[in-house]
Amino acid sequence: MFYENSAWKKSHGTSPILSMTPKKPQQWLQVVGHAGSFHVGEYGTLLKKFCKGEQECYLKLMEDPMRPFVPVYYGVVQRDEQDYNMMDNLLTSFNTPAIMDCKIGSRTYLEEELQLARERPQPRKDMYEKMVAVDPEAPTVQEHTQQAVLKTRYMQWRETLSSTTTLGFRIEGFKKPNEECHTNFKRTKSRQQVMEALSDFVESNTQTVWGYLRRLKQLRQVLESSEFFRTHEVVGSSLLFVHDHSGRTGVWMIDFGKTVALPPNLTVDHRTSWVEGNREDGYLWGLDNLIDILTDMLPLLKHGEGPPIPAQICE
Repeated sequence: MFYENSAWKKSHGTSPILSMTPKKPQQWLQVVGHAGSFHVGEYGTLLKKFCKGEQECYLKLMEDPMRPFVPVYYGVVQRDEQDYNMMDNLLTSFNTPAIMDCKIGSRTYLEEELQLARERPQPRKDMYEKMVAVDPEAPTVQEHTQQAVLKTRYMQWRETLSSTTTLGFRIEGFKKPNEECHTNFKRTKSRQQVMEALSDFVESNTQTVWGYLRRLKQLRQVLESSEFFRTHEVVGSSLLFVHDHSGRTGVWMIDFGKTVALPPNLTVDHRTSWVEGNREDGYLWGLDNLIDILTDMLPLLKHGEGPPIPAQICE
């Protein structure tokens, strides 16, 4: 059942999937993403601004072996006349957790977005400003003149700077307890840079790394047998890493707004390099590399001491 108050009501025509059980309240710590997209719900839930494609994915995932690796989904609720997808707040069972968002895959844009940009180009000033802030020389002469770039142009350029293109994943940001969010990872590209950033996040704790490795290997095994994963292109999705001082760790797949079903006659292996038209997303390639890097970190983390972390790990 849903618990309602004056600000809450069920969206018309929707119903919860599971009964709700009370859980201790827990603040949601948003490291990256659009401000205002999330709200903390009642009874250990999180509200994410409604996306029909994401709703469809969660409904399928609740019936798939991937279910333990995604937030439990409860349906759609309405708050202040805005619809939200309601799901588990994954931080509820942690005490003052450290959290990290890793974008998985070799690209973060759909092929349809590229096609639409060609057919109806809409140069954007905000994307130009983001590009110039990182590299004033990156825009073309025409883009400098317009002071605007296409979103897909920005996204493709953005990925050449990071480990998305070299390793199939990138760190979007992380937050350790009692610290500000670390989001300066736009130029974290090499394997060594990524390893240093991950070591900083886990604070060179071998127990934490082992916990993450176990979970990631279990996830990989499930993905390779999942009907949902076999039949979907997974783009722009993240892995949410959470751990706390007790040694508890967790990893979940989140963000399915750009996860779409493949045409019936098309298959992908999630490891083959992407070329336009093949719909490959590089998800398993990125997951393989992430597992390999965490594995390689273990011998360096002797007695809780890892490699020295530079003051600016991304520069």
